[in-house]
Amino acid sequence: MKNDILNFYLQTSIYTNYYPFADYYRSLPDNIEELSKLLCHQVIHRTKLIRSYLNKPRNYENELELNKIKEQYPWYKNRCDDDILLTAPAITAELFRQDQRGFVMDREIKDKVVITCRYVAVLLASILKAKGIPARCRSGYADYFLNERGQNFYDHWIVQYYNAKEKRWVNVDPDGEYNGTFNQYDFPNKEFKWIAEVWLNVRAGNDDYKRYIHGSSYNGLNNLAYALFFDFHSLMNDEISYLFFPTMFDKDEEFNNLTEEELSRLDNLATLMLDVDKNFDELRYLFRNDKWLRIINTPLLSDHDHLEI
Repeated sequence: MKNDILNFYLQTSIYTNYYPFADYYRSLPDNIEELSKLLCHQVIHRTKLIRSYLNKPRNYENELELNKIKEQYPWYKNRCDDDILLTAPAITAELFRQDQRGFVMDREIKDKVVITCRYVAVLLASILKAKGIPARCRSGYADYFLNERGQNFYDHWIVQYYNAKEKRWVNVDPDGEYNGTFNQYDFPNKEFKWIAEVWLNVRAGNDDYKRYIHGSSYNGLNNLAYALFFDFHSLMNDEISYLFFPTMFDKDEEFNNLTEEELSRLDNLATLMLDVDKNFDELRYLFRNDKWLRIINTPLLSDHDHLEI
């Protein structure tokens, strides 16, 4: 592995900036499984909160735990902190505000933050970077948290960190504890649906976009494009929230009006992302120079704000 790639993934973004909590992050467990489980005890996933009220546990979830969430999470608190806690230091500061002990295994349900997988991944990546471990967030799809596998896949974020001793990237899922058939703290690539592969297979007619679901019910080629965009930006240390969209197709009608040439540009991006480390320089060049791939719209920024660019 090239040193410049590893050094790049030691750098922080506005989202993974660990500096306000550098010493605290370094004091956290070095063991990845122990660290991931600790993070799990600080959060409630948004859909888990919903399932607690609907009494619909997933196969790996404890029904008694869901009942406790329903009973103990205050009705007046945020149902989702994703809108507010976009960065690792913001998440950490809120956890300290709720419980001054910091990250603790016995955190009360009422003091947890409600965030989704992207935010847990950003938090873990930030902690690893603080410890001097190269890390990057990845956006794609997974099904290992479902009762039945191999049918539908839901958008999901994980973390890859570099194991210097073994000289390889390790896939870890810190968002929940699953009773799967593999080690979620070091799982093979085949267990995750990498968006670059999915995009190219769907575009070639070898897969069906309807199998890939964003949120709870949305699917479409445009949602695959969003996931590709999120993964690309994450690979470039810009772990944007899924509240942000590329200016070229932040609306369905804009995506539907993309030309075949423009879709081919996304194909080219996906092809490069099939082997990130091999094509790292080309990906960085695109990120630095291709405005079509770089400029984003947010809830407060629209196409109008980017006219001068």
